[in-house]
Amino acid sequence: MRILQLGKFYPIRGGVEKVMWDLTRGISARGVDCDMLCATLPSDGIDLKDLELEQPDGSLRFNAHGRVIRVKAMSKKAATMISPAMVSWLRRHKADYDIIHVHHPDPMAALALRLSGFRGKVVLHWHSDILSQKFLLSLYRPLQSWLIRRADIIVGTTPVYVKSSPWLGDVQQKCTYVPIGIEPITTDKTASATVRDRFPGKTILFSVGRLVPYKGFSVLIRAMKYLPEKYQLVLGGSGPLRTELEELIDSENLRGRVCLEGYLSDEALTANYGACDIYVLPSIMKTEAFGIVQIEAMSCGKPVVATTIPGSGVSWVNEDGVSGRNVTPGDPALMAGAIEDVMADYRNFSEGARSRFDEMFREEKMINSIIIIYEALV
Repeated sequence: MRILQLGKFYPIRGGVEKVMWDLTRGISARGVDCDMLCATLPSDGIDLKDLELEQPDGSLRFNAHGRVIRVKAMSKKAATMISPAMVSWLRRHKADYDIIHVHHPDPMAALALRLSGFRGKVVLHWHSDILSQKFLLSLYRPLQSWLIRRADIIVGTTPVYVKSSPWLGDVQQKCTYVPIGIEPITTDKTASATVRDRFPGKTILFSVGRLVPYKGFSVLIRAMKYLPEKYQLVLGGSGPLRTELEELIDSENLRGRVCLEGYLSDEALTANYGACDIYVLPSIMKTEAFGIVQIEAMSCGKPVVATTIPGSGVSWVNEDGVSGRNVTPGDPALMAGAIEDVMADYRNFSEGARSRFDEMFREEKMINSIIIIYEALV
């Protein structure tokens, strides 16, 4: 088999790109030819993590069977790379592949496939609906409809999202799901101990993400008012709501009990996973489709408190009563109650979190499932 992962951009910044990256690396490591085509801005550098040196053709190699192929983008608009070079590259190389695996949402990738003339099999990976970019969706809708018809199989990340998407209602017969899988987070005990030493005697709650409205961090901050003084919230990430959240912390007299850490390096992120007692995902909108941070926390044996966002897969990932608790989004009091419920039965929830990760969300399981899908197509 010769596979091409198509979509999004390089360097890796988000969950969709990370899935593409892990699939390309993992599948090619098994001796199956698998490349990844993505667009990059001239200002973007090269991250050689997991890669061999840049090749004479400009590609980056994982191994003898896997490459990252970067084509130039003219600009980035509405989280979409504008890259005519992606179209021309795919037109030239379409005969090199048996299967093209398109990662949605990415209008540029869909357009490149449409204009390439590719006649092989197409896997459409439906990571999420387009929700916030209404104008973009109005322009993209005809192309999205074509892509849904063109796909031989559509792969979601949870059964909930596949069934709830308004765009997939008429094609359920060719839909399936493969949960996102990762390698377990490796924590440094010394680094995690350093974090805990900042908050002696405290029960540490951790959350991380872009400081944007749909993440619901204001709800989590307000939940601290319903929790005893022993609880400490560590919130990582940067974004446009930083000032607003700082003001909320002050108005609720939570200065010292809530720490906004800003951007966290990989080392700081893993240290906080290791140090925390509970991971909290307070998101309030379906824009949060899966919540990879949940499975990162579970891999460390950390219980999760998350939300029951209608149509989202978040509460499916975090199995209520097993790996943690799920509550109605937007309710600080309910969130605080769920946190105390988890702490009251901490050992069972911790063991449940790690067991659920091992059963459902390991990278090896994701790769195995995708390869089975490919083999059935060819």
